[in-house]
Amino acid sequence: MFLLSVTALTAAYFLARWLMSGATDRLPALATASMRGKTVIVTGANSGIGRATAAGLARLQARVILACRDPAAAEDAAREIRPQEQGDAGASGEVLVRQLDLASLSSVRSFCQRIIEEEQRLDVLINNAGIFQCPYMKTEDGFEMQFGVNHLGHFLLTNLLLDLLKRSAPSRVVVVSSKLYQYGEINFDDLNSEKSYNKSFGYSRSKLANILFTRELAKRLDGTGVTANVLHPGIVRTNLGRHIRIPLLGQPIFKFVSWAFFKTPEQGAETSLYLATSPEVEGVSGEYFGDCKREELLPKAMDDAVATKLWDESAKMVGLISPL
Repeated sequence: MFLLSVTALTAAYFLARWLMSGATDRLPALATASMRGKTVIVTGANSGIGRATAAGLARLQARVILACRDPAAAEDAAREIRPQEQGDAGASGEVLVRQLDLASLSSVRSFCQRIIEEEQRLDVLINNAGIFQCPYMKTEDGFEMQFGVNHLGHFLLTNLLLDLLKRSAPSRVVVVSSKLYQYGEINFDDLNSEKSYNKSFGYSRSKLANILFTRELAKRLDGTGVTANVLHPGIVRTNLGRHIRIPLLGQPIFKFVSWAFFKTPEQGAETSLYLATSPEVEGVSGEYFGDCKREELLPKAMDDAVATKLWDESAKMVGLISPL
C-alpha cells in the first residue's frame, strides 16, 4: 500500500510538472532551422526568458542584439552565450550588446537611431523586457513604471523601428505578454495610475495593453510583409518577481514549488523562439500563443475600439508625431 501511494504521488508530481512546463513537440523542429543572415533584437536579454531566447537564436546562427538597461549585465550574458554559439559546428551567429532603458523615452530614441544607422536589416524584434508588480514609481518621463516600461517603452521602440522592419520584410514582431492580462482593465481616465494604484492590477493592465497593441499593430501592418504576434510564456523561474516580498518562513516552500513546478527560462523561451523562427507561422499575424499553439483571448483583449483608442493615447503620451 505504501509503495502504491509513493508511486501515485511520484506520478502525480511528474504529470503536474509536465503540464506546468507546457511540453510541446514543435520545438525539436527548430533545432535544424537556421537564422543565418538574419538580425534579431531581444529586449531584456541579460537574464531570464530574454537571455534564453537570445541563446537559442545564437545557436540558430542569428545576429542577436541584446537590448538591455544594464550594459555590464548584458556583456556578462553575451560572454556566456557566445561560447554556446561558437561551440556548435558551423555556427556563425553574432551576439552584440546595445544599451536600452525602456523607462526613458530618450534612451529608446537613442537606441533606435543607433540601430537605424548601424544595421542594414532587422528581421525580428522581440519585445521581451518587463517589470513585475513593483511599488508605485515613475519612469524618467513621469509614467507609472509598469505601464511605462512594459507597454509605452515597447510601443515607441516598435514604431521607431517599423521602417527598418518593413525594408527587411518578411519580418516579425514578437511581444511577450502574460496570462495575467485577464485581471487587467484599460481605464482611459487613469492610464497613469495617478488616482489609484494596485501593483498586481497594474501589471495585468500592462500585459493587456501588450495584447491590444499587438493586435492593432497587426491590423496596421497588413500587406507590409511584417507580422506581429503576442504570447504568454507560462510561469517561469526568473528574477521578474524581485519586487515580491515573501515571508522568511515561506521562502523555502516557495523555492521548492518554483523548482518543482515552474518552467525553466529555456522552456519559457520556447514560444518566443517558435514565433521568431518557425516557418509554421510565416504570414500569421495578430494571434495569441501559448506553448507554441494559438490560444483564445477574452473579449476584452479583442476589443478593436479599445485597441485603437489605446494606440492613439499611447502615441500622444510618448510624443509620436506620425504613428503608423
